[in-house]
Amino acid sequence: MAKVSTAENTRFIKFCTCSIGESLAELDALPTGLSEKDAEKRLAEFGKNEINTAKKKNFFADMFERFSSPLVVQLLMIALVSAIIGESLSSIIVGCMILLSVGLSYILDQRSNLEVEALGKRVQSRTYVLRDGVETEIKMSEVVPGDIVLLQAGAIVPADVRIISCKDFFVSESALTGESMPVEKTAQVSGDKNLSALELPNACFMGSSVTSGTAKALVIHTGTKTIFGSLSQKLSEKREETSFDRGIRSFTWLMIRFMLILVSVVFCIVGITKGNWLEALLFSLSVAVGLTPEMLPMMVTVNLAKGALAMAKKKVIVKKLPAIQNLGSINILCTDKTGTLTQDRVFLEHHVDIIGNQSEEVLNYAYLNSYFQTGLKNLLDRAVIEHVDLNVDECRLVDELPFDFQRRRMSVIVEYEGDNVLICKGAVEEIYSCCTHYQIDEEIYPLIDMIRADLFEEVEKLNREGFRVLGLAYREFPTDKKVFTIEDESKLILLGYIAFMDPPKESATEAIHLLNKAGVHVKVLTGDNGLVTRKVCSEVGIEFDKVISGTELSRMDEAQFSQAVAEQTVFVKLTPAQKEQIVKELRRQGN
Repeated sequence: MAKVSTAENTRFIKFCTCSIGESLAELDALPTGLSEKDAEKRLAEFGKNEINTAKKKNFFADMFERFSSPLVVQLLMIALVSAIIGESLSSIIVGCMILLSVGLSYILDQRSNLEVEALGKRVQSRTYVLRDGVETEIKMSEVVPGDIVLLQAGAIVPADVRIISCKDFFVSESALTGESMPVEKTAQVSGDKNLSALELPNACFMGSSVTSGTAKALVIHTGTKTIFGSLSQKLSEKREETSFDRGIRSFTWLMIRFMLILVSVVFCIVGITKGNWLEALLFSLSVAVGLTPEMLPMMVTVNLAKGALAMAKKKVIVKKLPAIQNLGSINILCTDKTGTLTQDRVFLEHHVDIIGNQSEEVLNYAYLNSYFQTGLKNLLDRAVIEHVDLNVDECRLVDELPFDFQRRRMSVIVEYEGDNVLICKGAVEEIYSCCTHYQIDEEIYPLIDMIRADLFEEVEKLNREGFRVLGLAYREFPTDKKVFTIEDESKLILLGYIAFMDPPKESATEAIHLLNKAGVHVKVLTGDNGLVTRKVCSEVGIEFDKVISGTELSRMDEAQFSQAVAEQTVFVKLTPAQKEQIVKELRRQGN
């Protein structure tokens, strides 16, 4: 987990494990939301709901930093020496080179920053809250602890919140955890007291996005007190010295040492041979001026600027010119999986019967279930509907048994081929518990305990390959039955399974190949599970011996951790803090 303070983390877990009434009372909030007056007071007390970013330097601070570059400082000294010894033209030329180099880098950086700011203004997010019992749209920055926020599909979670009520609510937490599949959320309190904040079923976090359903939630933490905010705050701290900075500093000191030695030698030789020590001093200083590459800063800046312009043509904004050189000098690239190697979209990959054969009947029933369910469709339902376009004009929705977190399944009853067919879809274990028979081709057999384990082999095979698997079952009723209850989800016939995957990007394999060809070793750091990550890495051409989990890393001592980071390629189930530790360790090792 991100390094929020232990007290804040404990406080958040406490808010999510007590009753809703206690949470509201602790925050002095009401189910109808805060009043406008109270919200203004809290905004003044807690500050805006914004994450910390690096403070923007004013013009003079920015110029001071640019003129403090070792190479520029050296040239400034040379310009000063040139002026002292009467080389006015040389002093002016060096000064012009300094001004051109610093000015060009400043102009390009400012242009990039203005483009970033313009993008930020275009993406100013808003959210809905209850104020004085009325649904009100406000800026996310105005959300305060105690607010009641209203979330629906497509919304960004504006703060760290505890869910009060929800319906068919799924959230993508890939920005925090790397988990590619949407996570089911509920208003119920978990009975497990050992869960971390990120594992709480009734908690959502800033930076997450709602993929389906609706929810009403109580805001607990905002701004830098959120997990996402604490990460941002840590990343905005004083930046570490880059390889470009180290290279420039090392080169500058090498030149200075060489010049000092040469100037000393020239000074002694000329002084001894000529006997005029003042003339020897002036001559040796002239040698120092002549040895200095006045054009070097300008050449470096122009080359970096050329790279930045080339990147701009590919719609990439370079905020700091040295980033071009840093990118070009990497030998290890640490990448996430979700949305980077994969498309961050869920696709229906398989529709199979219980022995693993592709089945059109399974696809038809899955489509009917997804198509006819009412309300907002979740990511998996949309994947089924996008996979195939079937003609359902002759079918009619009779009734529906919505999804809930206790049953972990949902059913639609459709008038289909002369019967009212109950089509049930959900977690495989829950579907199994409702079935008394299974179907292979057109034959139906009793589902006895003896063969349940054998039938589960196909599910385990798909799970091992990294798929998210749902079971599908059905039961036929006469057409005169019009009202259905969850008791009707019994004596079902197990039909098969549908398997989903967030597939690799088409460009990922080529990118990995080009990186390997360029001598860049790719390491995958993800919060997703090992099965999914293994499959994706194998498909895009990332070679690995084994997969290391975040739990395994947490048990290692310093030496073991360092060795694992150096030798292994794929790391799974990582917290954001562990990803940071791995990158820091790789840098410490000289990468």
